[in-house]
Amino acid sequence: MKRKPSILIVDDEKSTREGLARAMRRNYEVHLAEDGARALNMLAERDMDVVLTDLRMPGIDGISLIQRILARTPQPVCILLTAYGSIETAVEAIKRGAADFLTKPVDLDELDVRIQRAVHARHMEQENRDLREQLDSKYGMENIIGQSDALRDVLETIRQVAPSRANILIEGETGTGKELVAQAIHRLSPRAKGPMITVHCASLPQTLLESELFGHEKGAFTGASERRPGRFELADGGSLFLDEIGEIDSATQVKILRVLEQRTFERVGGRDTLEVDVRLMAATNKQLKALVDEGKFREDLYYRLNVVTITLPPLRDRREDIPLLIQKFLDEFNRENDKAVEGVTSDCMAALVAYDWPGNIRELRNVVERMVVLSRQPRLTVRELPAHMRKGGDEPRSAIVTPDMSLEDAERNMISKALEMHGGNRTRAAEQLGISRRTLHRKLNEYGLREKAKDESTGGEDAD
Repeated sequence: MKRKPSILIVDDEKSTREGLARAMRRNYEVHLAEDGARALNMLAERDMDVVLTDLRMPGIDGISLIQRILARTPQPVCILLTAYGSIETAVEAIKRGAADFLTKPVDLDELDVRIQRAVHARHMEQENRDLREQLDSKYGMENIIGQSDALRDVLETIRQVAPSRANILIEGETGTGKELVAQAIHRLSPRAKGPMITVHCASLPQTLLESELFGHEKGAFTGASERRPGRFELADGGSLFLDEIGEIDSATQVKILRVLEQRTFERVGGRDTLEVDVRLMAATNKQLKALVDEGKFREDLYYRLNVVTITLPPLRDRREDIPLLIQKFLDEFNRENDKAVEGVTSDCMAALVAYDWPGNIRELRNVVERMVVLSRQPRLTVRELPAHMRKGGDEPRSAIVTPDMSLEDAERNMISKALEMHGGNRTRAAEQLGISRRTLHRKLNEYGLREKAKDESTGGEDAD
């Protein structure tokens, strides 16, 4: 039998709450509370689909109660009832998260329609949320944020290589998200139920790295008071991610090569040969081929690792993803710092998009955290930017971006200005904007700016 939706009626007038309860018990599982404090206690003990609350009550009023209820998870549908109805009250209730607003005396048929509509919307939202979580779980890339062409190419490569047994080399500047890519590959692979072990090679002294990777026997060296398994052993049946593999010394490189070739090794100080089934993923912010040419990295290990290479673009080459990343970090740091920052002003966003981000996503995340912590207004402004990002940051865009402008309008104006500056040359405009030529082509179609772009090879209209 289908479960009836549960509803909590909150009203300090006994006759009102009991009258509503009698009318609604046929279609709903009804619970009653005489004030806001009792309602919060009941919600702490069980979930409700709907909260129907009066506006004026002693202690916690209806709007404050709604605000406190919606700070919890899961969130019920909240509907406000009042005999003191006004446009101002309705607007305030909706702003605080109420799904609907009705005045007393209540039309019971209308109330039932409103509740059914709100419950249906809540169920649809939950189903969509569950579907997104299933897709995230299936594709394993929920933490890799962006829609740029450069990132889409990376995501497609991840999907293709994840089911294979191939070793993966992930290249990219510091802070571009190499570990997130390794985690996504593992979660999409047949090894997803096995362990995912990570070693940050640059953080370990070379004298300890061999023991960390391969383990050691008791008494193998001073301080080795007991046998300890290494990371290869712990990753058996799963994946091992070696971050900054270019920092590993030549002796350890030889032992890693043997594991990749023979799937065997010995612990430090041990005689027993151990077998492991491990998929190796390695990352570097250096060009390993250059280290090979310099004699600092073994060529045979390089080719063993370099079965598939995934190169992550720096953030300056995927600027269109910056607003999405900023929103993700805003949500994260709002929760962590009990803040309610709603967004970023357009001139501040223009400065954030224009900056080159030498520290990439990691630097962006740190900047957003700093801005949220220091914020005193609903939206982040240029004033919260670090000083080095404010210097001259607004000048190139002051004539084309205004504080009241939407992000889409700001982007349209920036593209238009770049094309004008370069005589319609699309390649040069894309380089200035820090986006690919393909992305610029898509934006030209989206914003109706194709007539401004010229074919740089012929000087005529762009033929793409």
